[in-house]
Amino acid sequence: MTIPHLFRCPISLDLFQDPVTLCTGQTYDRPSIERWLAAGNLTCPVTMQKLDDPALVPNHTLRHFINQWLQMGNQFDPDYLETIGSLASLKHTLESHEVTLKSKVQALEKIRALSQSEPPSTSNLFLQLGFLPLLLELVFGGEEAKQKQKLKLELPQECYYIKFVEDALSCTLILLPHGKLESLNMLREESKLASFQALFAHGTALIRMSLCRLIEVTSTSPETKELCYMFGKNHQLLHRISVQLLQQNSNSEAADAGIKAISALSSLEENREILVRQGVVNGLITYINSSTERRERSLAPLAMATLEKLLRLESAKEAVINYNNNNNNNNNLNGVHALVKKVFRVSDDHQGSESAVGCLIILCNDSLLAREEAISGGVLTQLLLLLQSQCSGRTKTKARMLLKLLRRTT
Repeated sequence: MTIPHLFRCPISLDLFQDPVTLCTGQTYDRPSIERWLAAGNLTCPVTMQKLDDPALVPNHTLRHFINQWLQMGNQFDPDYLETIGSLASLKHTLESHEVTLKSKVQALEKIRALSQSEPPSTSNLFLQLGFLPLLLELVFGGEEAKQKQKLKLELPQECYYIKFVEDALSCTLILLPHGKLESLNMLREESKLASFQALFAHGTALIRMSLCRLIEVTSTSPETKELCYMFGKNHQLLHRISVQLLQQNSNSEAADAGIKAISALSSLEENREILVRQGVVNGLITYINSSTERRERSLAPLAMATLEKLLRLESAKEAVINYNNNNNNNNNLNGVHALVKKVFRVSDDHQGSESAVGCLIILCNDSLLAREEAISGGVLTQLLLLLQSQCSGRTKTKARMLLKLLRRTT
């Protein structure tokens, strides 16, 4: 039987029976390396590096693939074996406490390149090797996360740690569509949720965008519904999304990510009251009102639809009527006026118009003040333009309903 090189112990040259890994990253069969150490040797047999830590760590990944190879009748494609060896080496680099952050960043860059360019089978290998829970553990629960949550490190370690977190989250998001979302439930642990919150508070825009994407993903599966609810009742996290991403609006891509996260959280009815209390309504209106033409074609309709969903709550209606955007040059623009401006959008499909009219129907139905504000904001002209446009029949029906409501005032 021809034993692949990857499956041979470097000392005995026989098939691994109990593979263990030293702190140098080299793997040996346990009986062979134990005899070497018992003879008084304090170095790694392959690299001859001095062993600062003689601990033997079981290499479960390698054992798994040896068993798989044996079950397949000792037949593995040579290229497949080479890929396994490469990925196993990258995993060990990430797991080792002896490896520098710089080396871990380089390993993550290789993982990202492989997962993006290689065939889907490579992504499956990453998952079989346990990369998804490992990456989450490294970011939110590993030694790096515990020691450097607040990102207050001396240069260049700070730069490496920030890059480490950015790349680890990027790799996680690449692998998530191929894996099981249940892995995210580790974030339900108090310490890991605290790490998540600390990274959002002190991380870069890229880190915050990735964290928003994780929040968004939790709403897509019943298995992560409880985690989505936990995010939704985290007051500090919601406040940061609303203020840092939506109201300050300094980074358009980060603001877009924040809109997706808020929309995902609002999909759970249990979250909506808390979202309103934490200022999300102000964030949504600010985002909608400061939309560029590019964003108007993308996520402003989603923001408007999310606001319409929240307006089922009395507290949300009050927040819109009392809205005052201090970041806008026109401080007299209230929430109702902001919505009126979005009733008729000059675009091919009038995205967001239906939700804007829907929001105004909800507000004007029970509030004379809202009807007066809408009329003073020019809603009648906007509605007439909308009725003459090529918008959908459903949107026109809502426009007529709103006109009928406004007759009570005029």
